Amino acid sequence: MFVILPFLRRKSAALALMLFLVSACTSPHNNFTPISTPHKFTPTPMPLTLTQISSDPYTNSTSQHKTEVEPGTFSFGNTIVAAFKAGRFYKGGASNIGWATSINGGLTWTYGFLPGTTWGMPKTTADRASGLGGQPLVQPNGTVIVPIIVFTSSSTIENIAAFQSNDGGESWSSNVLITRSDYHHPKGGMRVPFPFPSAAIDRSGNVYVVWPDCRFETGCSANDLVLSASSNGKTWLAVQRIPIDPVDSGVDHFLPGLAVDPSTSGSTGHLVLVFYYYPKANCNSSTCLLEVGSTSSTDGGNTWSLTNHLAGPMKLSWLASTSQGAMVGDYISTSFSNGKAYPIFAAATAPAGKVFDEAMFTVSGGIT
Repeated sequence: MFVILPFLRRKSAALALMLFLVSACTSPHNNFTPISTPHKFTPTPMPLTLTQISSDPYTNSTSQHKTEVEPGTFSFGNTIVAAFKAGRFYKGGASNIGWATSINGGLTWTYGFLPGTTWGMPKTTADRASGLGGQPLVQPNGTVIVPIIVFTSSSTIENIAAFQSNDGGESWSSNVLITRSDYHHPKGGMRVPFPFPSAAIDRSGNVYVVWPDCRFETGCSANDLVLSASSNGKTWLAVQRIPIDPVDSGVDHFLPGLAVDPSTSGSTGHLVLVFYYYPKANCNSSTCLLEVGSTSSTDGGNTWSLTNHLAGPMKLSWLASTSQGAMVGDYISTSFSNGKAYPIFAAATAPAGKVFDEAMFTVSGGIT
């Protein structure tokens, strides 16, 4: 049975309130333009620096320190809010949920850790589907669209799908198929179990969804990041490959974090996509090197910039260890503030003895 709680793990109650406020302030006009075959424009990538926004303060022996993983973010005007795990346990969970907030468009940050939470009763979709990794997006008319992975009855095949609510979350539709997923599991034993989608919405209510997919690569040997979009959550455009690297380059891309500038829409939509990647997909636990990059589009996903390198290379042994592999999170998140995108992601350097050095970072000054 599918319940609504899986996607709520990505958003705190405060984030949900901010999401509602954004929906009330966005324009009702819809000028959605179908995505053509993506291609690159080639401005010179700008050098970027990182700002650490939090650090795991815990010392209990039952979890790993210092580790922070699995961020989610939301923004409204000058305010950016992030939430993430701190002190990851090997078998699941963490010592606490941390938060970091900027109220001046990413110039400075404060952070802390939650004292506790309360949740409402779970609700199912109309078809009682089972899935993970959903992300709720609110259109100007109040419709909530949730792109998500939905499992088939065999639980071995994942579909990228979406469901929606027209009554503020009191009831939910059946799932609509976007596409069947073709996923290359990254090597090295890293925890990337599913092709979780990352979704964002523009001013007019057009929804964009990005996920890792290997359908364009020979023998499904590595993942590209691919894109689909919809103006209503019911009909979706054909899947398009985002040309971060050439086909069959041997680069493996995964864990995307997509954001759309909420002041833009349609053919002038400003998209920023941040992601992890292996420069060489064919690696093992000792040789895999993890990096973080970004690319952007200013025409609604029709063309994309060259990759900016943000962080890494990182050895997998520098990351929190879990029962499903080395971990930075099952997803990352990016949000816009005043025309600039602020990704929040885990990055690590070599541990000092048995103490890790994995924390939350953003890009100083944001990404344009």
